[in-house]
Amino acid sequence: MNPPHIRPHIAFALAILLTGALPAHARPPKLLIVVAHPDDDYNFAATTYCLSRELGGTVDEVVVTNGEGGYRYSLLAEKIYGLQLTREDVGRSHLPAIRKQETIRAGRILGIRRNYFLNQKDEGFTLDAKEPTNGIWNVRLISTFLDHLLRREHYDFVFVILPTPDTHGHHQAVAVLALDVVGRLPELDRPIILGAVASGSGNAAPRFSQLNGYPITRTVADTQGFSFDRRQSFGYQHVLNYGIVVNWVIAEHKSQGLFQTDAGKDDQECFWVFAIDGPEGATAADQLFKALNAHLPSTADSGRQ
Repeated sequence: MNPPHIRPHIAFALAILLTGALPAHARPPKLLIVVAHPDDDYNFAATTYCLSRELGGTVDEVVVTNGEGGYRYSLLAEKIYGLQLTREDVGRSHLPAIRKQETIRAGRILGIRRNYFLNQKDEGFTLDAKEPTNGIWNVRLISTFLDHLLRREHYDFVFVILPTPDTHGHHQAVAVLALDVVGRLPELDRPIILGAVASGSGNAAPRFSQLNGYPITRTVADTQGFSFDRRQSFGYQHVLNYGIVVNWVIAEHKSQGLFQTDAGKDDQECFWVFAIDGPEGATAADQLFKALNAHLPSTADSGRQ
């Protein structure tokens, strides 16, 4: 019997916690990542890896833009790809295809089953959530695609980047669009949608209660509800951790030189529960993160040489 305030399709986590293994009648968690740019899954890379690789879950990803706006820091990759990517005309012409392949390679590391590319224009950095949705992106196409995908696949969770006012306006816009679509789904089929941001343990995680002008982004609390520590150690003499996986992902995005400076930078993946998740949102998220933290790679062989 499912506990109160948990949708039937999300009750898998409780079964894992109660039994220590996935029973025959339950399926592993199913997650959809919805992001603006090809490298945005960095913010929840370790959580994604653990969910897919350790829990045996299914992960799909939707990338809204083609990433062409990332040409300015592509100097080191020019030798790799044989193109003058820092020239705007060259970068905008070739980066969509390059970044798509980088995303697919990173996705193989994270255990992503399918990548969906919506190929919307990336005109460059902005802090305005309205800018990309005012004629630059095909909002109807994005919303319709997400609605059909969510109804077909019945995901348990959706991850987006937390739409803080100081993050890229594309991140804000994608979070708003995803929240709008999730909020229109029938309640029993609605996944739990969480907003996340990567942060260093030495830095205070941001406080966030709502993006001004977008009530759909309201959270149940202004501080993070859950986190995944990339420093969790395992393996021989416990010298391995999930930060290694995150660095593998960063390295796949060679066209994004500035992104490479994030290697080893953030050790926490912090998650907020949105108000539209309803009273069961925090309960389901709590069970998910307990399950994730209970299924670290085996250290039984840690004494072997």
